[in-house]
Amino acid sequence: MNKEGALSGIKVIDLTRVISGPFCTLLLADMGAEVIKIEPPKGDNVRNQGEFVDGYSSYFAQFNRNKKSVVLDLYQNDDKEKLKLLLKNADVIVDNFRPGVLAKMGLDSKTLTSINSRLIQASVNGFGSTGQYSQRPAFDFIAQAISGFMSLNGSEKTGPVRTAAPISDLIAGLYCAFGIVTAINARHNTKKGQVVETSLTSSLISLMAYLSAEYFVTDKPPKKSGNDHPILSPYGLFKTKDGNIAIAPANDKLCSIFLRTLNLEHLLEDDLYKTNSLRMINRDKLNDIINKTTELNTTDYWIEKLNQSGCPAGKVLDMKEALNDQLVEDTDMVIVSDGPDNRKIKMTGFPVKLSDTPAQLFRSPPKLGEHTKEILSKIKN
Repeated sequence: MNKEGALSGIKVIDLTRVISGPFCTLLLADMGAEVIKIEPPKGDNVRNQGEFVDGYSSYFAQFNRNKKSVVLDLYQNDDKEKLKLLLKNADVIVDNFRPGVLAKMGLDSKTLTSINSRLIQASVNGFGSTGQYSQRPAFDFIAQAISGFMSLNGSEKTGPVRTAAPISDLIAGLYCAFGIVTAINARHNTKKGQVVETSLTSSLISLMAYLSAEYFVTDKPPKKSGNDHPILSPYGLFKTKDGNIAIAPANDKLCSIFLRTLNLEHLLEDDLYKTNSLRMINRDKLNDIINKTTELNTTDYWIEKLNQSGCPAGKVLDMKEALNDQLVEDTDMVIVSDGPDNRKIKMTGFPVKLSDTPAQLFRSPPKLGEHTKEILSKIKN
């Protein structure tokens, strides 16, 4: 196993804060890139949010492990010049400011290219860098609303519902990291950098491809389906003797297996349920029949029985149950980092597994300005 990581040798200057940008640079850092997080004198706001371990934000730790922290006040000319010196030997600069903020600092794309023609200039914003929405302030909640994403969640009773996770921040960060790696590869041929941009809203709109494909044909927006599938039936959350179970018979073959496992195979010949189209029309009636059967036994009983038959089924776990489940241990999805005063901080692990150059915990989340002296001494020399 290579201890350096797949992106070893790539230097990233990280001007981002909060979630979308830090998640992007986290993905790069986990793969071995040297990520230098430039923070204002008071630090990233996230340092003061979430639960704390001896004054150390667990929220900040999750999104900023494997990074170095350098304090620079970019509104001061001396510190701005230090940043420019750092950029001379960098591969990537990433920001998630509102479009135009870097330009006001004298760090527009043309200037950055003049400093380093091989520099990849990546940014995450709310609504794109052009157009009538570009200067609006943006957070995940607004992006979920304005992209149409929120309208797809929940049911007719609940109305629009946001996802619990800040999904636009995370997906935009993921797309930006993908764009950066793509641009690094392109640079092998072009010998020059380029601009990489994504936005919270564009990221969410791309996630709706599954449902927008149908809208483009019918010109009808999809109806809210709650925990039911928008185009498949039966498929969803069903009641059991001691709770609920998620069941996903995603095609006719699995539907047949599912109903036979419940001893409801006679429904396969019923004129109301013979095809998926008919089952969608009569979904409420079908769900009632299924619930009356699944309520007769426990969740664990049905999980074992259904999975043995080949029908996907799972228990609805809360976060505590999920993070302590054997699955998490088997996939190494909880790791432990050193925190302040030898305290340990748990955080989620690495979802992408590489056989030879895997993601690793190279360093603990940095204290504010922990690496300022180290990094700036290098550019002076």
